[in-house]
Amino acid sequence: NAGNRRVVKAYRYFKTRLNEMAGDGTDRSARLISFVEKLSRSSLVKIEVASHTDAYILFESLNDRGIPLTAVDLIKNKLLAQIERDDAERVDYYFDQWRLLLDDIGDEYAVQERFLRQYYNAFRDELREIVDAPMAIRSNLIRIFERLINQNSRECLTKTAAAARVYAFILGRRHDEALRDLVRPLKNLERIQGSPLYVLLLNLISRRRLLNLTNGNLVAVVNILVRFFVRRNLTDTPPTNEVTSLPLRILENIQGKQGDEVVETIQQNLATVSASNEVFQRRLEGLIYDENVGVARFVLIALAEHAMTNESFTDLWEEQNGKPKWTIEHIFPQGENIPESWVQMIAGGDEELAKNYQQTYVHRLGNLTITGYNSSLGNKSFQEKRDRTDSDDRYVGYRNGLGLNSELANTETWRVDQINVRGENLVQRALELFQFDGVE
Repeated sequence: NAGNRRVVKAYRYFKTRLNEMAGDGTDRSARLISFVEKLSRSSLVKIEVASHTDAYILFESLNDRGIPLTAVDLIKNKLLAQIERDDAERVDYYFDQWRLLLDDIGDEYAVQERFLRQYYNAFRDELREIVDAPMAIRSNLIRIFERLINQNSRECLTKTAAAARVYAFILGRRHDEALRDLVRPLKNLERIQGSPLYVLLLNLISRRRLLNLTNGNLVAVVNILVRFFVRRNLTDTPPTNEVTSLPLRILENIQGKQGDEVVETIQQNLATVSASNEVFQRRLEGLIYDENVGVARFVLIALAEHAMTNESFTDLWEEQNGKPKWTIEHIFPQGENIPESWVQMIAGGDEELAKNYQQTYVHRLGNLTITGYNSSLGNKSFQEKRDRTDSDDRYVGYRNGLGLNSELANTETWRVDQINVRGENLVQRALELFQFDGVE
């Protein structure tokens, strides 16, 4: 895991910046030497203070003309300064608690801020006596935490840190053997960009015993959320502003319910705002790659995985050097210059007709698949794409063994009528896979 360590990330960052600074040409060394000379003339100043309160005041003073503090910085400073007044002897312990909290959530500021907002929204009912905000948003986040900290700084940190551990599990940054069945569904929710409803999961997982929720209940909820976001992200129904407030309404509606009732209530609430089957089908039949390439890839991989067995399972989300190994492949190429072999096959030699077909069909589900060697296939002929092998004579084209490619592996041609037939088949399978009970 060396690549995930900060020192390695820092090394890569500075190496990249130095290469950018050096640029091209014969004077690369001169530019770097000039930079080193400037660096050598700079000074590093270390200031030690007696307490966290003094450190906070000093930082505020020195930063007066610098980069503004983020909401997370301000909340941290307020929290630690208040704790030092409340419990000076244990301030270092609480400082470590805050550091562990951030370690759980990760270094990305956007995720840290989102967690703090979603923490308040997830437990709003419990915190309502202290803070009267109907929902945490960026503009009121600092005010919300100031009130929580002023009420009881140590309790605020303790409860926030406990929620951070649950949130880290949702993000896949912590392991919990008791909840291992949730790992794969949660990863799918992340892939389909379902983070707006992490609010709901943060509450349910934290209170699972109180709500009498089994692992099966929680898995069912996450799978419901995945299906909801596949439909939502392809149809934009409901709109973004409604999605943000959706988990708060759901949490209100599950009050007093337990176990299966919680799952059913969540299903019903989401069904009332989800896109209809007609709208979802129309988007699946359309230019899905243009509409939302992320959803297109998710749907294709889900269809491929659904056809797998335990023995034939292949990780289609695998990455190599930080990039996806398996990517979307356009069977009929999408490039501006259509190869002659494709003009002959799909349009009988009529180049203009081939271009019209490309505009109409190239981004439809029936013309898309998943391969691990997209860059090596490109604009090759259909037969070359189908029969492509690697250096070990393993099929890497359409005969790669994926059920998604079974029609492609056993045909000699690829024409518009075949795109339509395959598209109809994939759309029906996708409708079944992402069916939402209660939606017509």
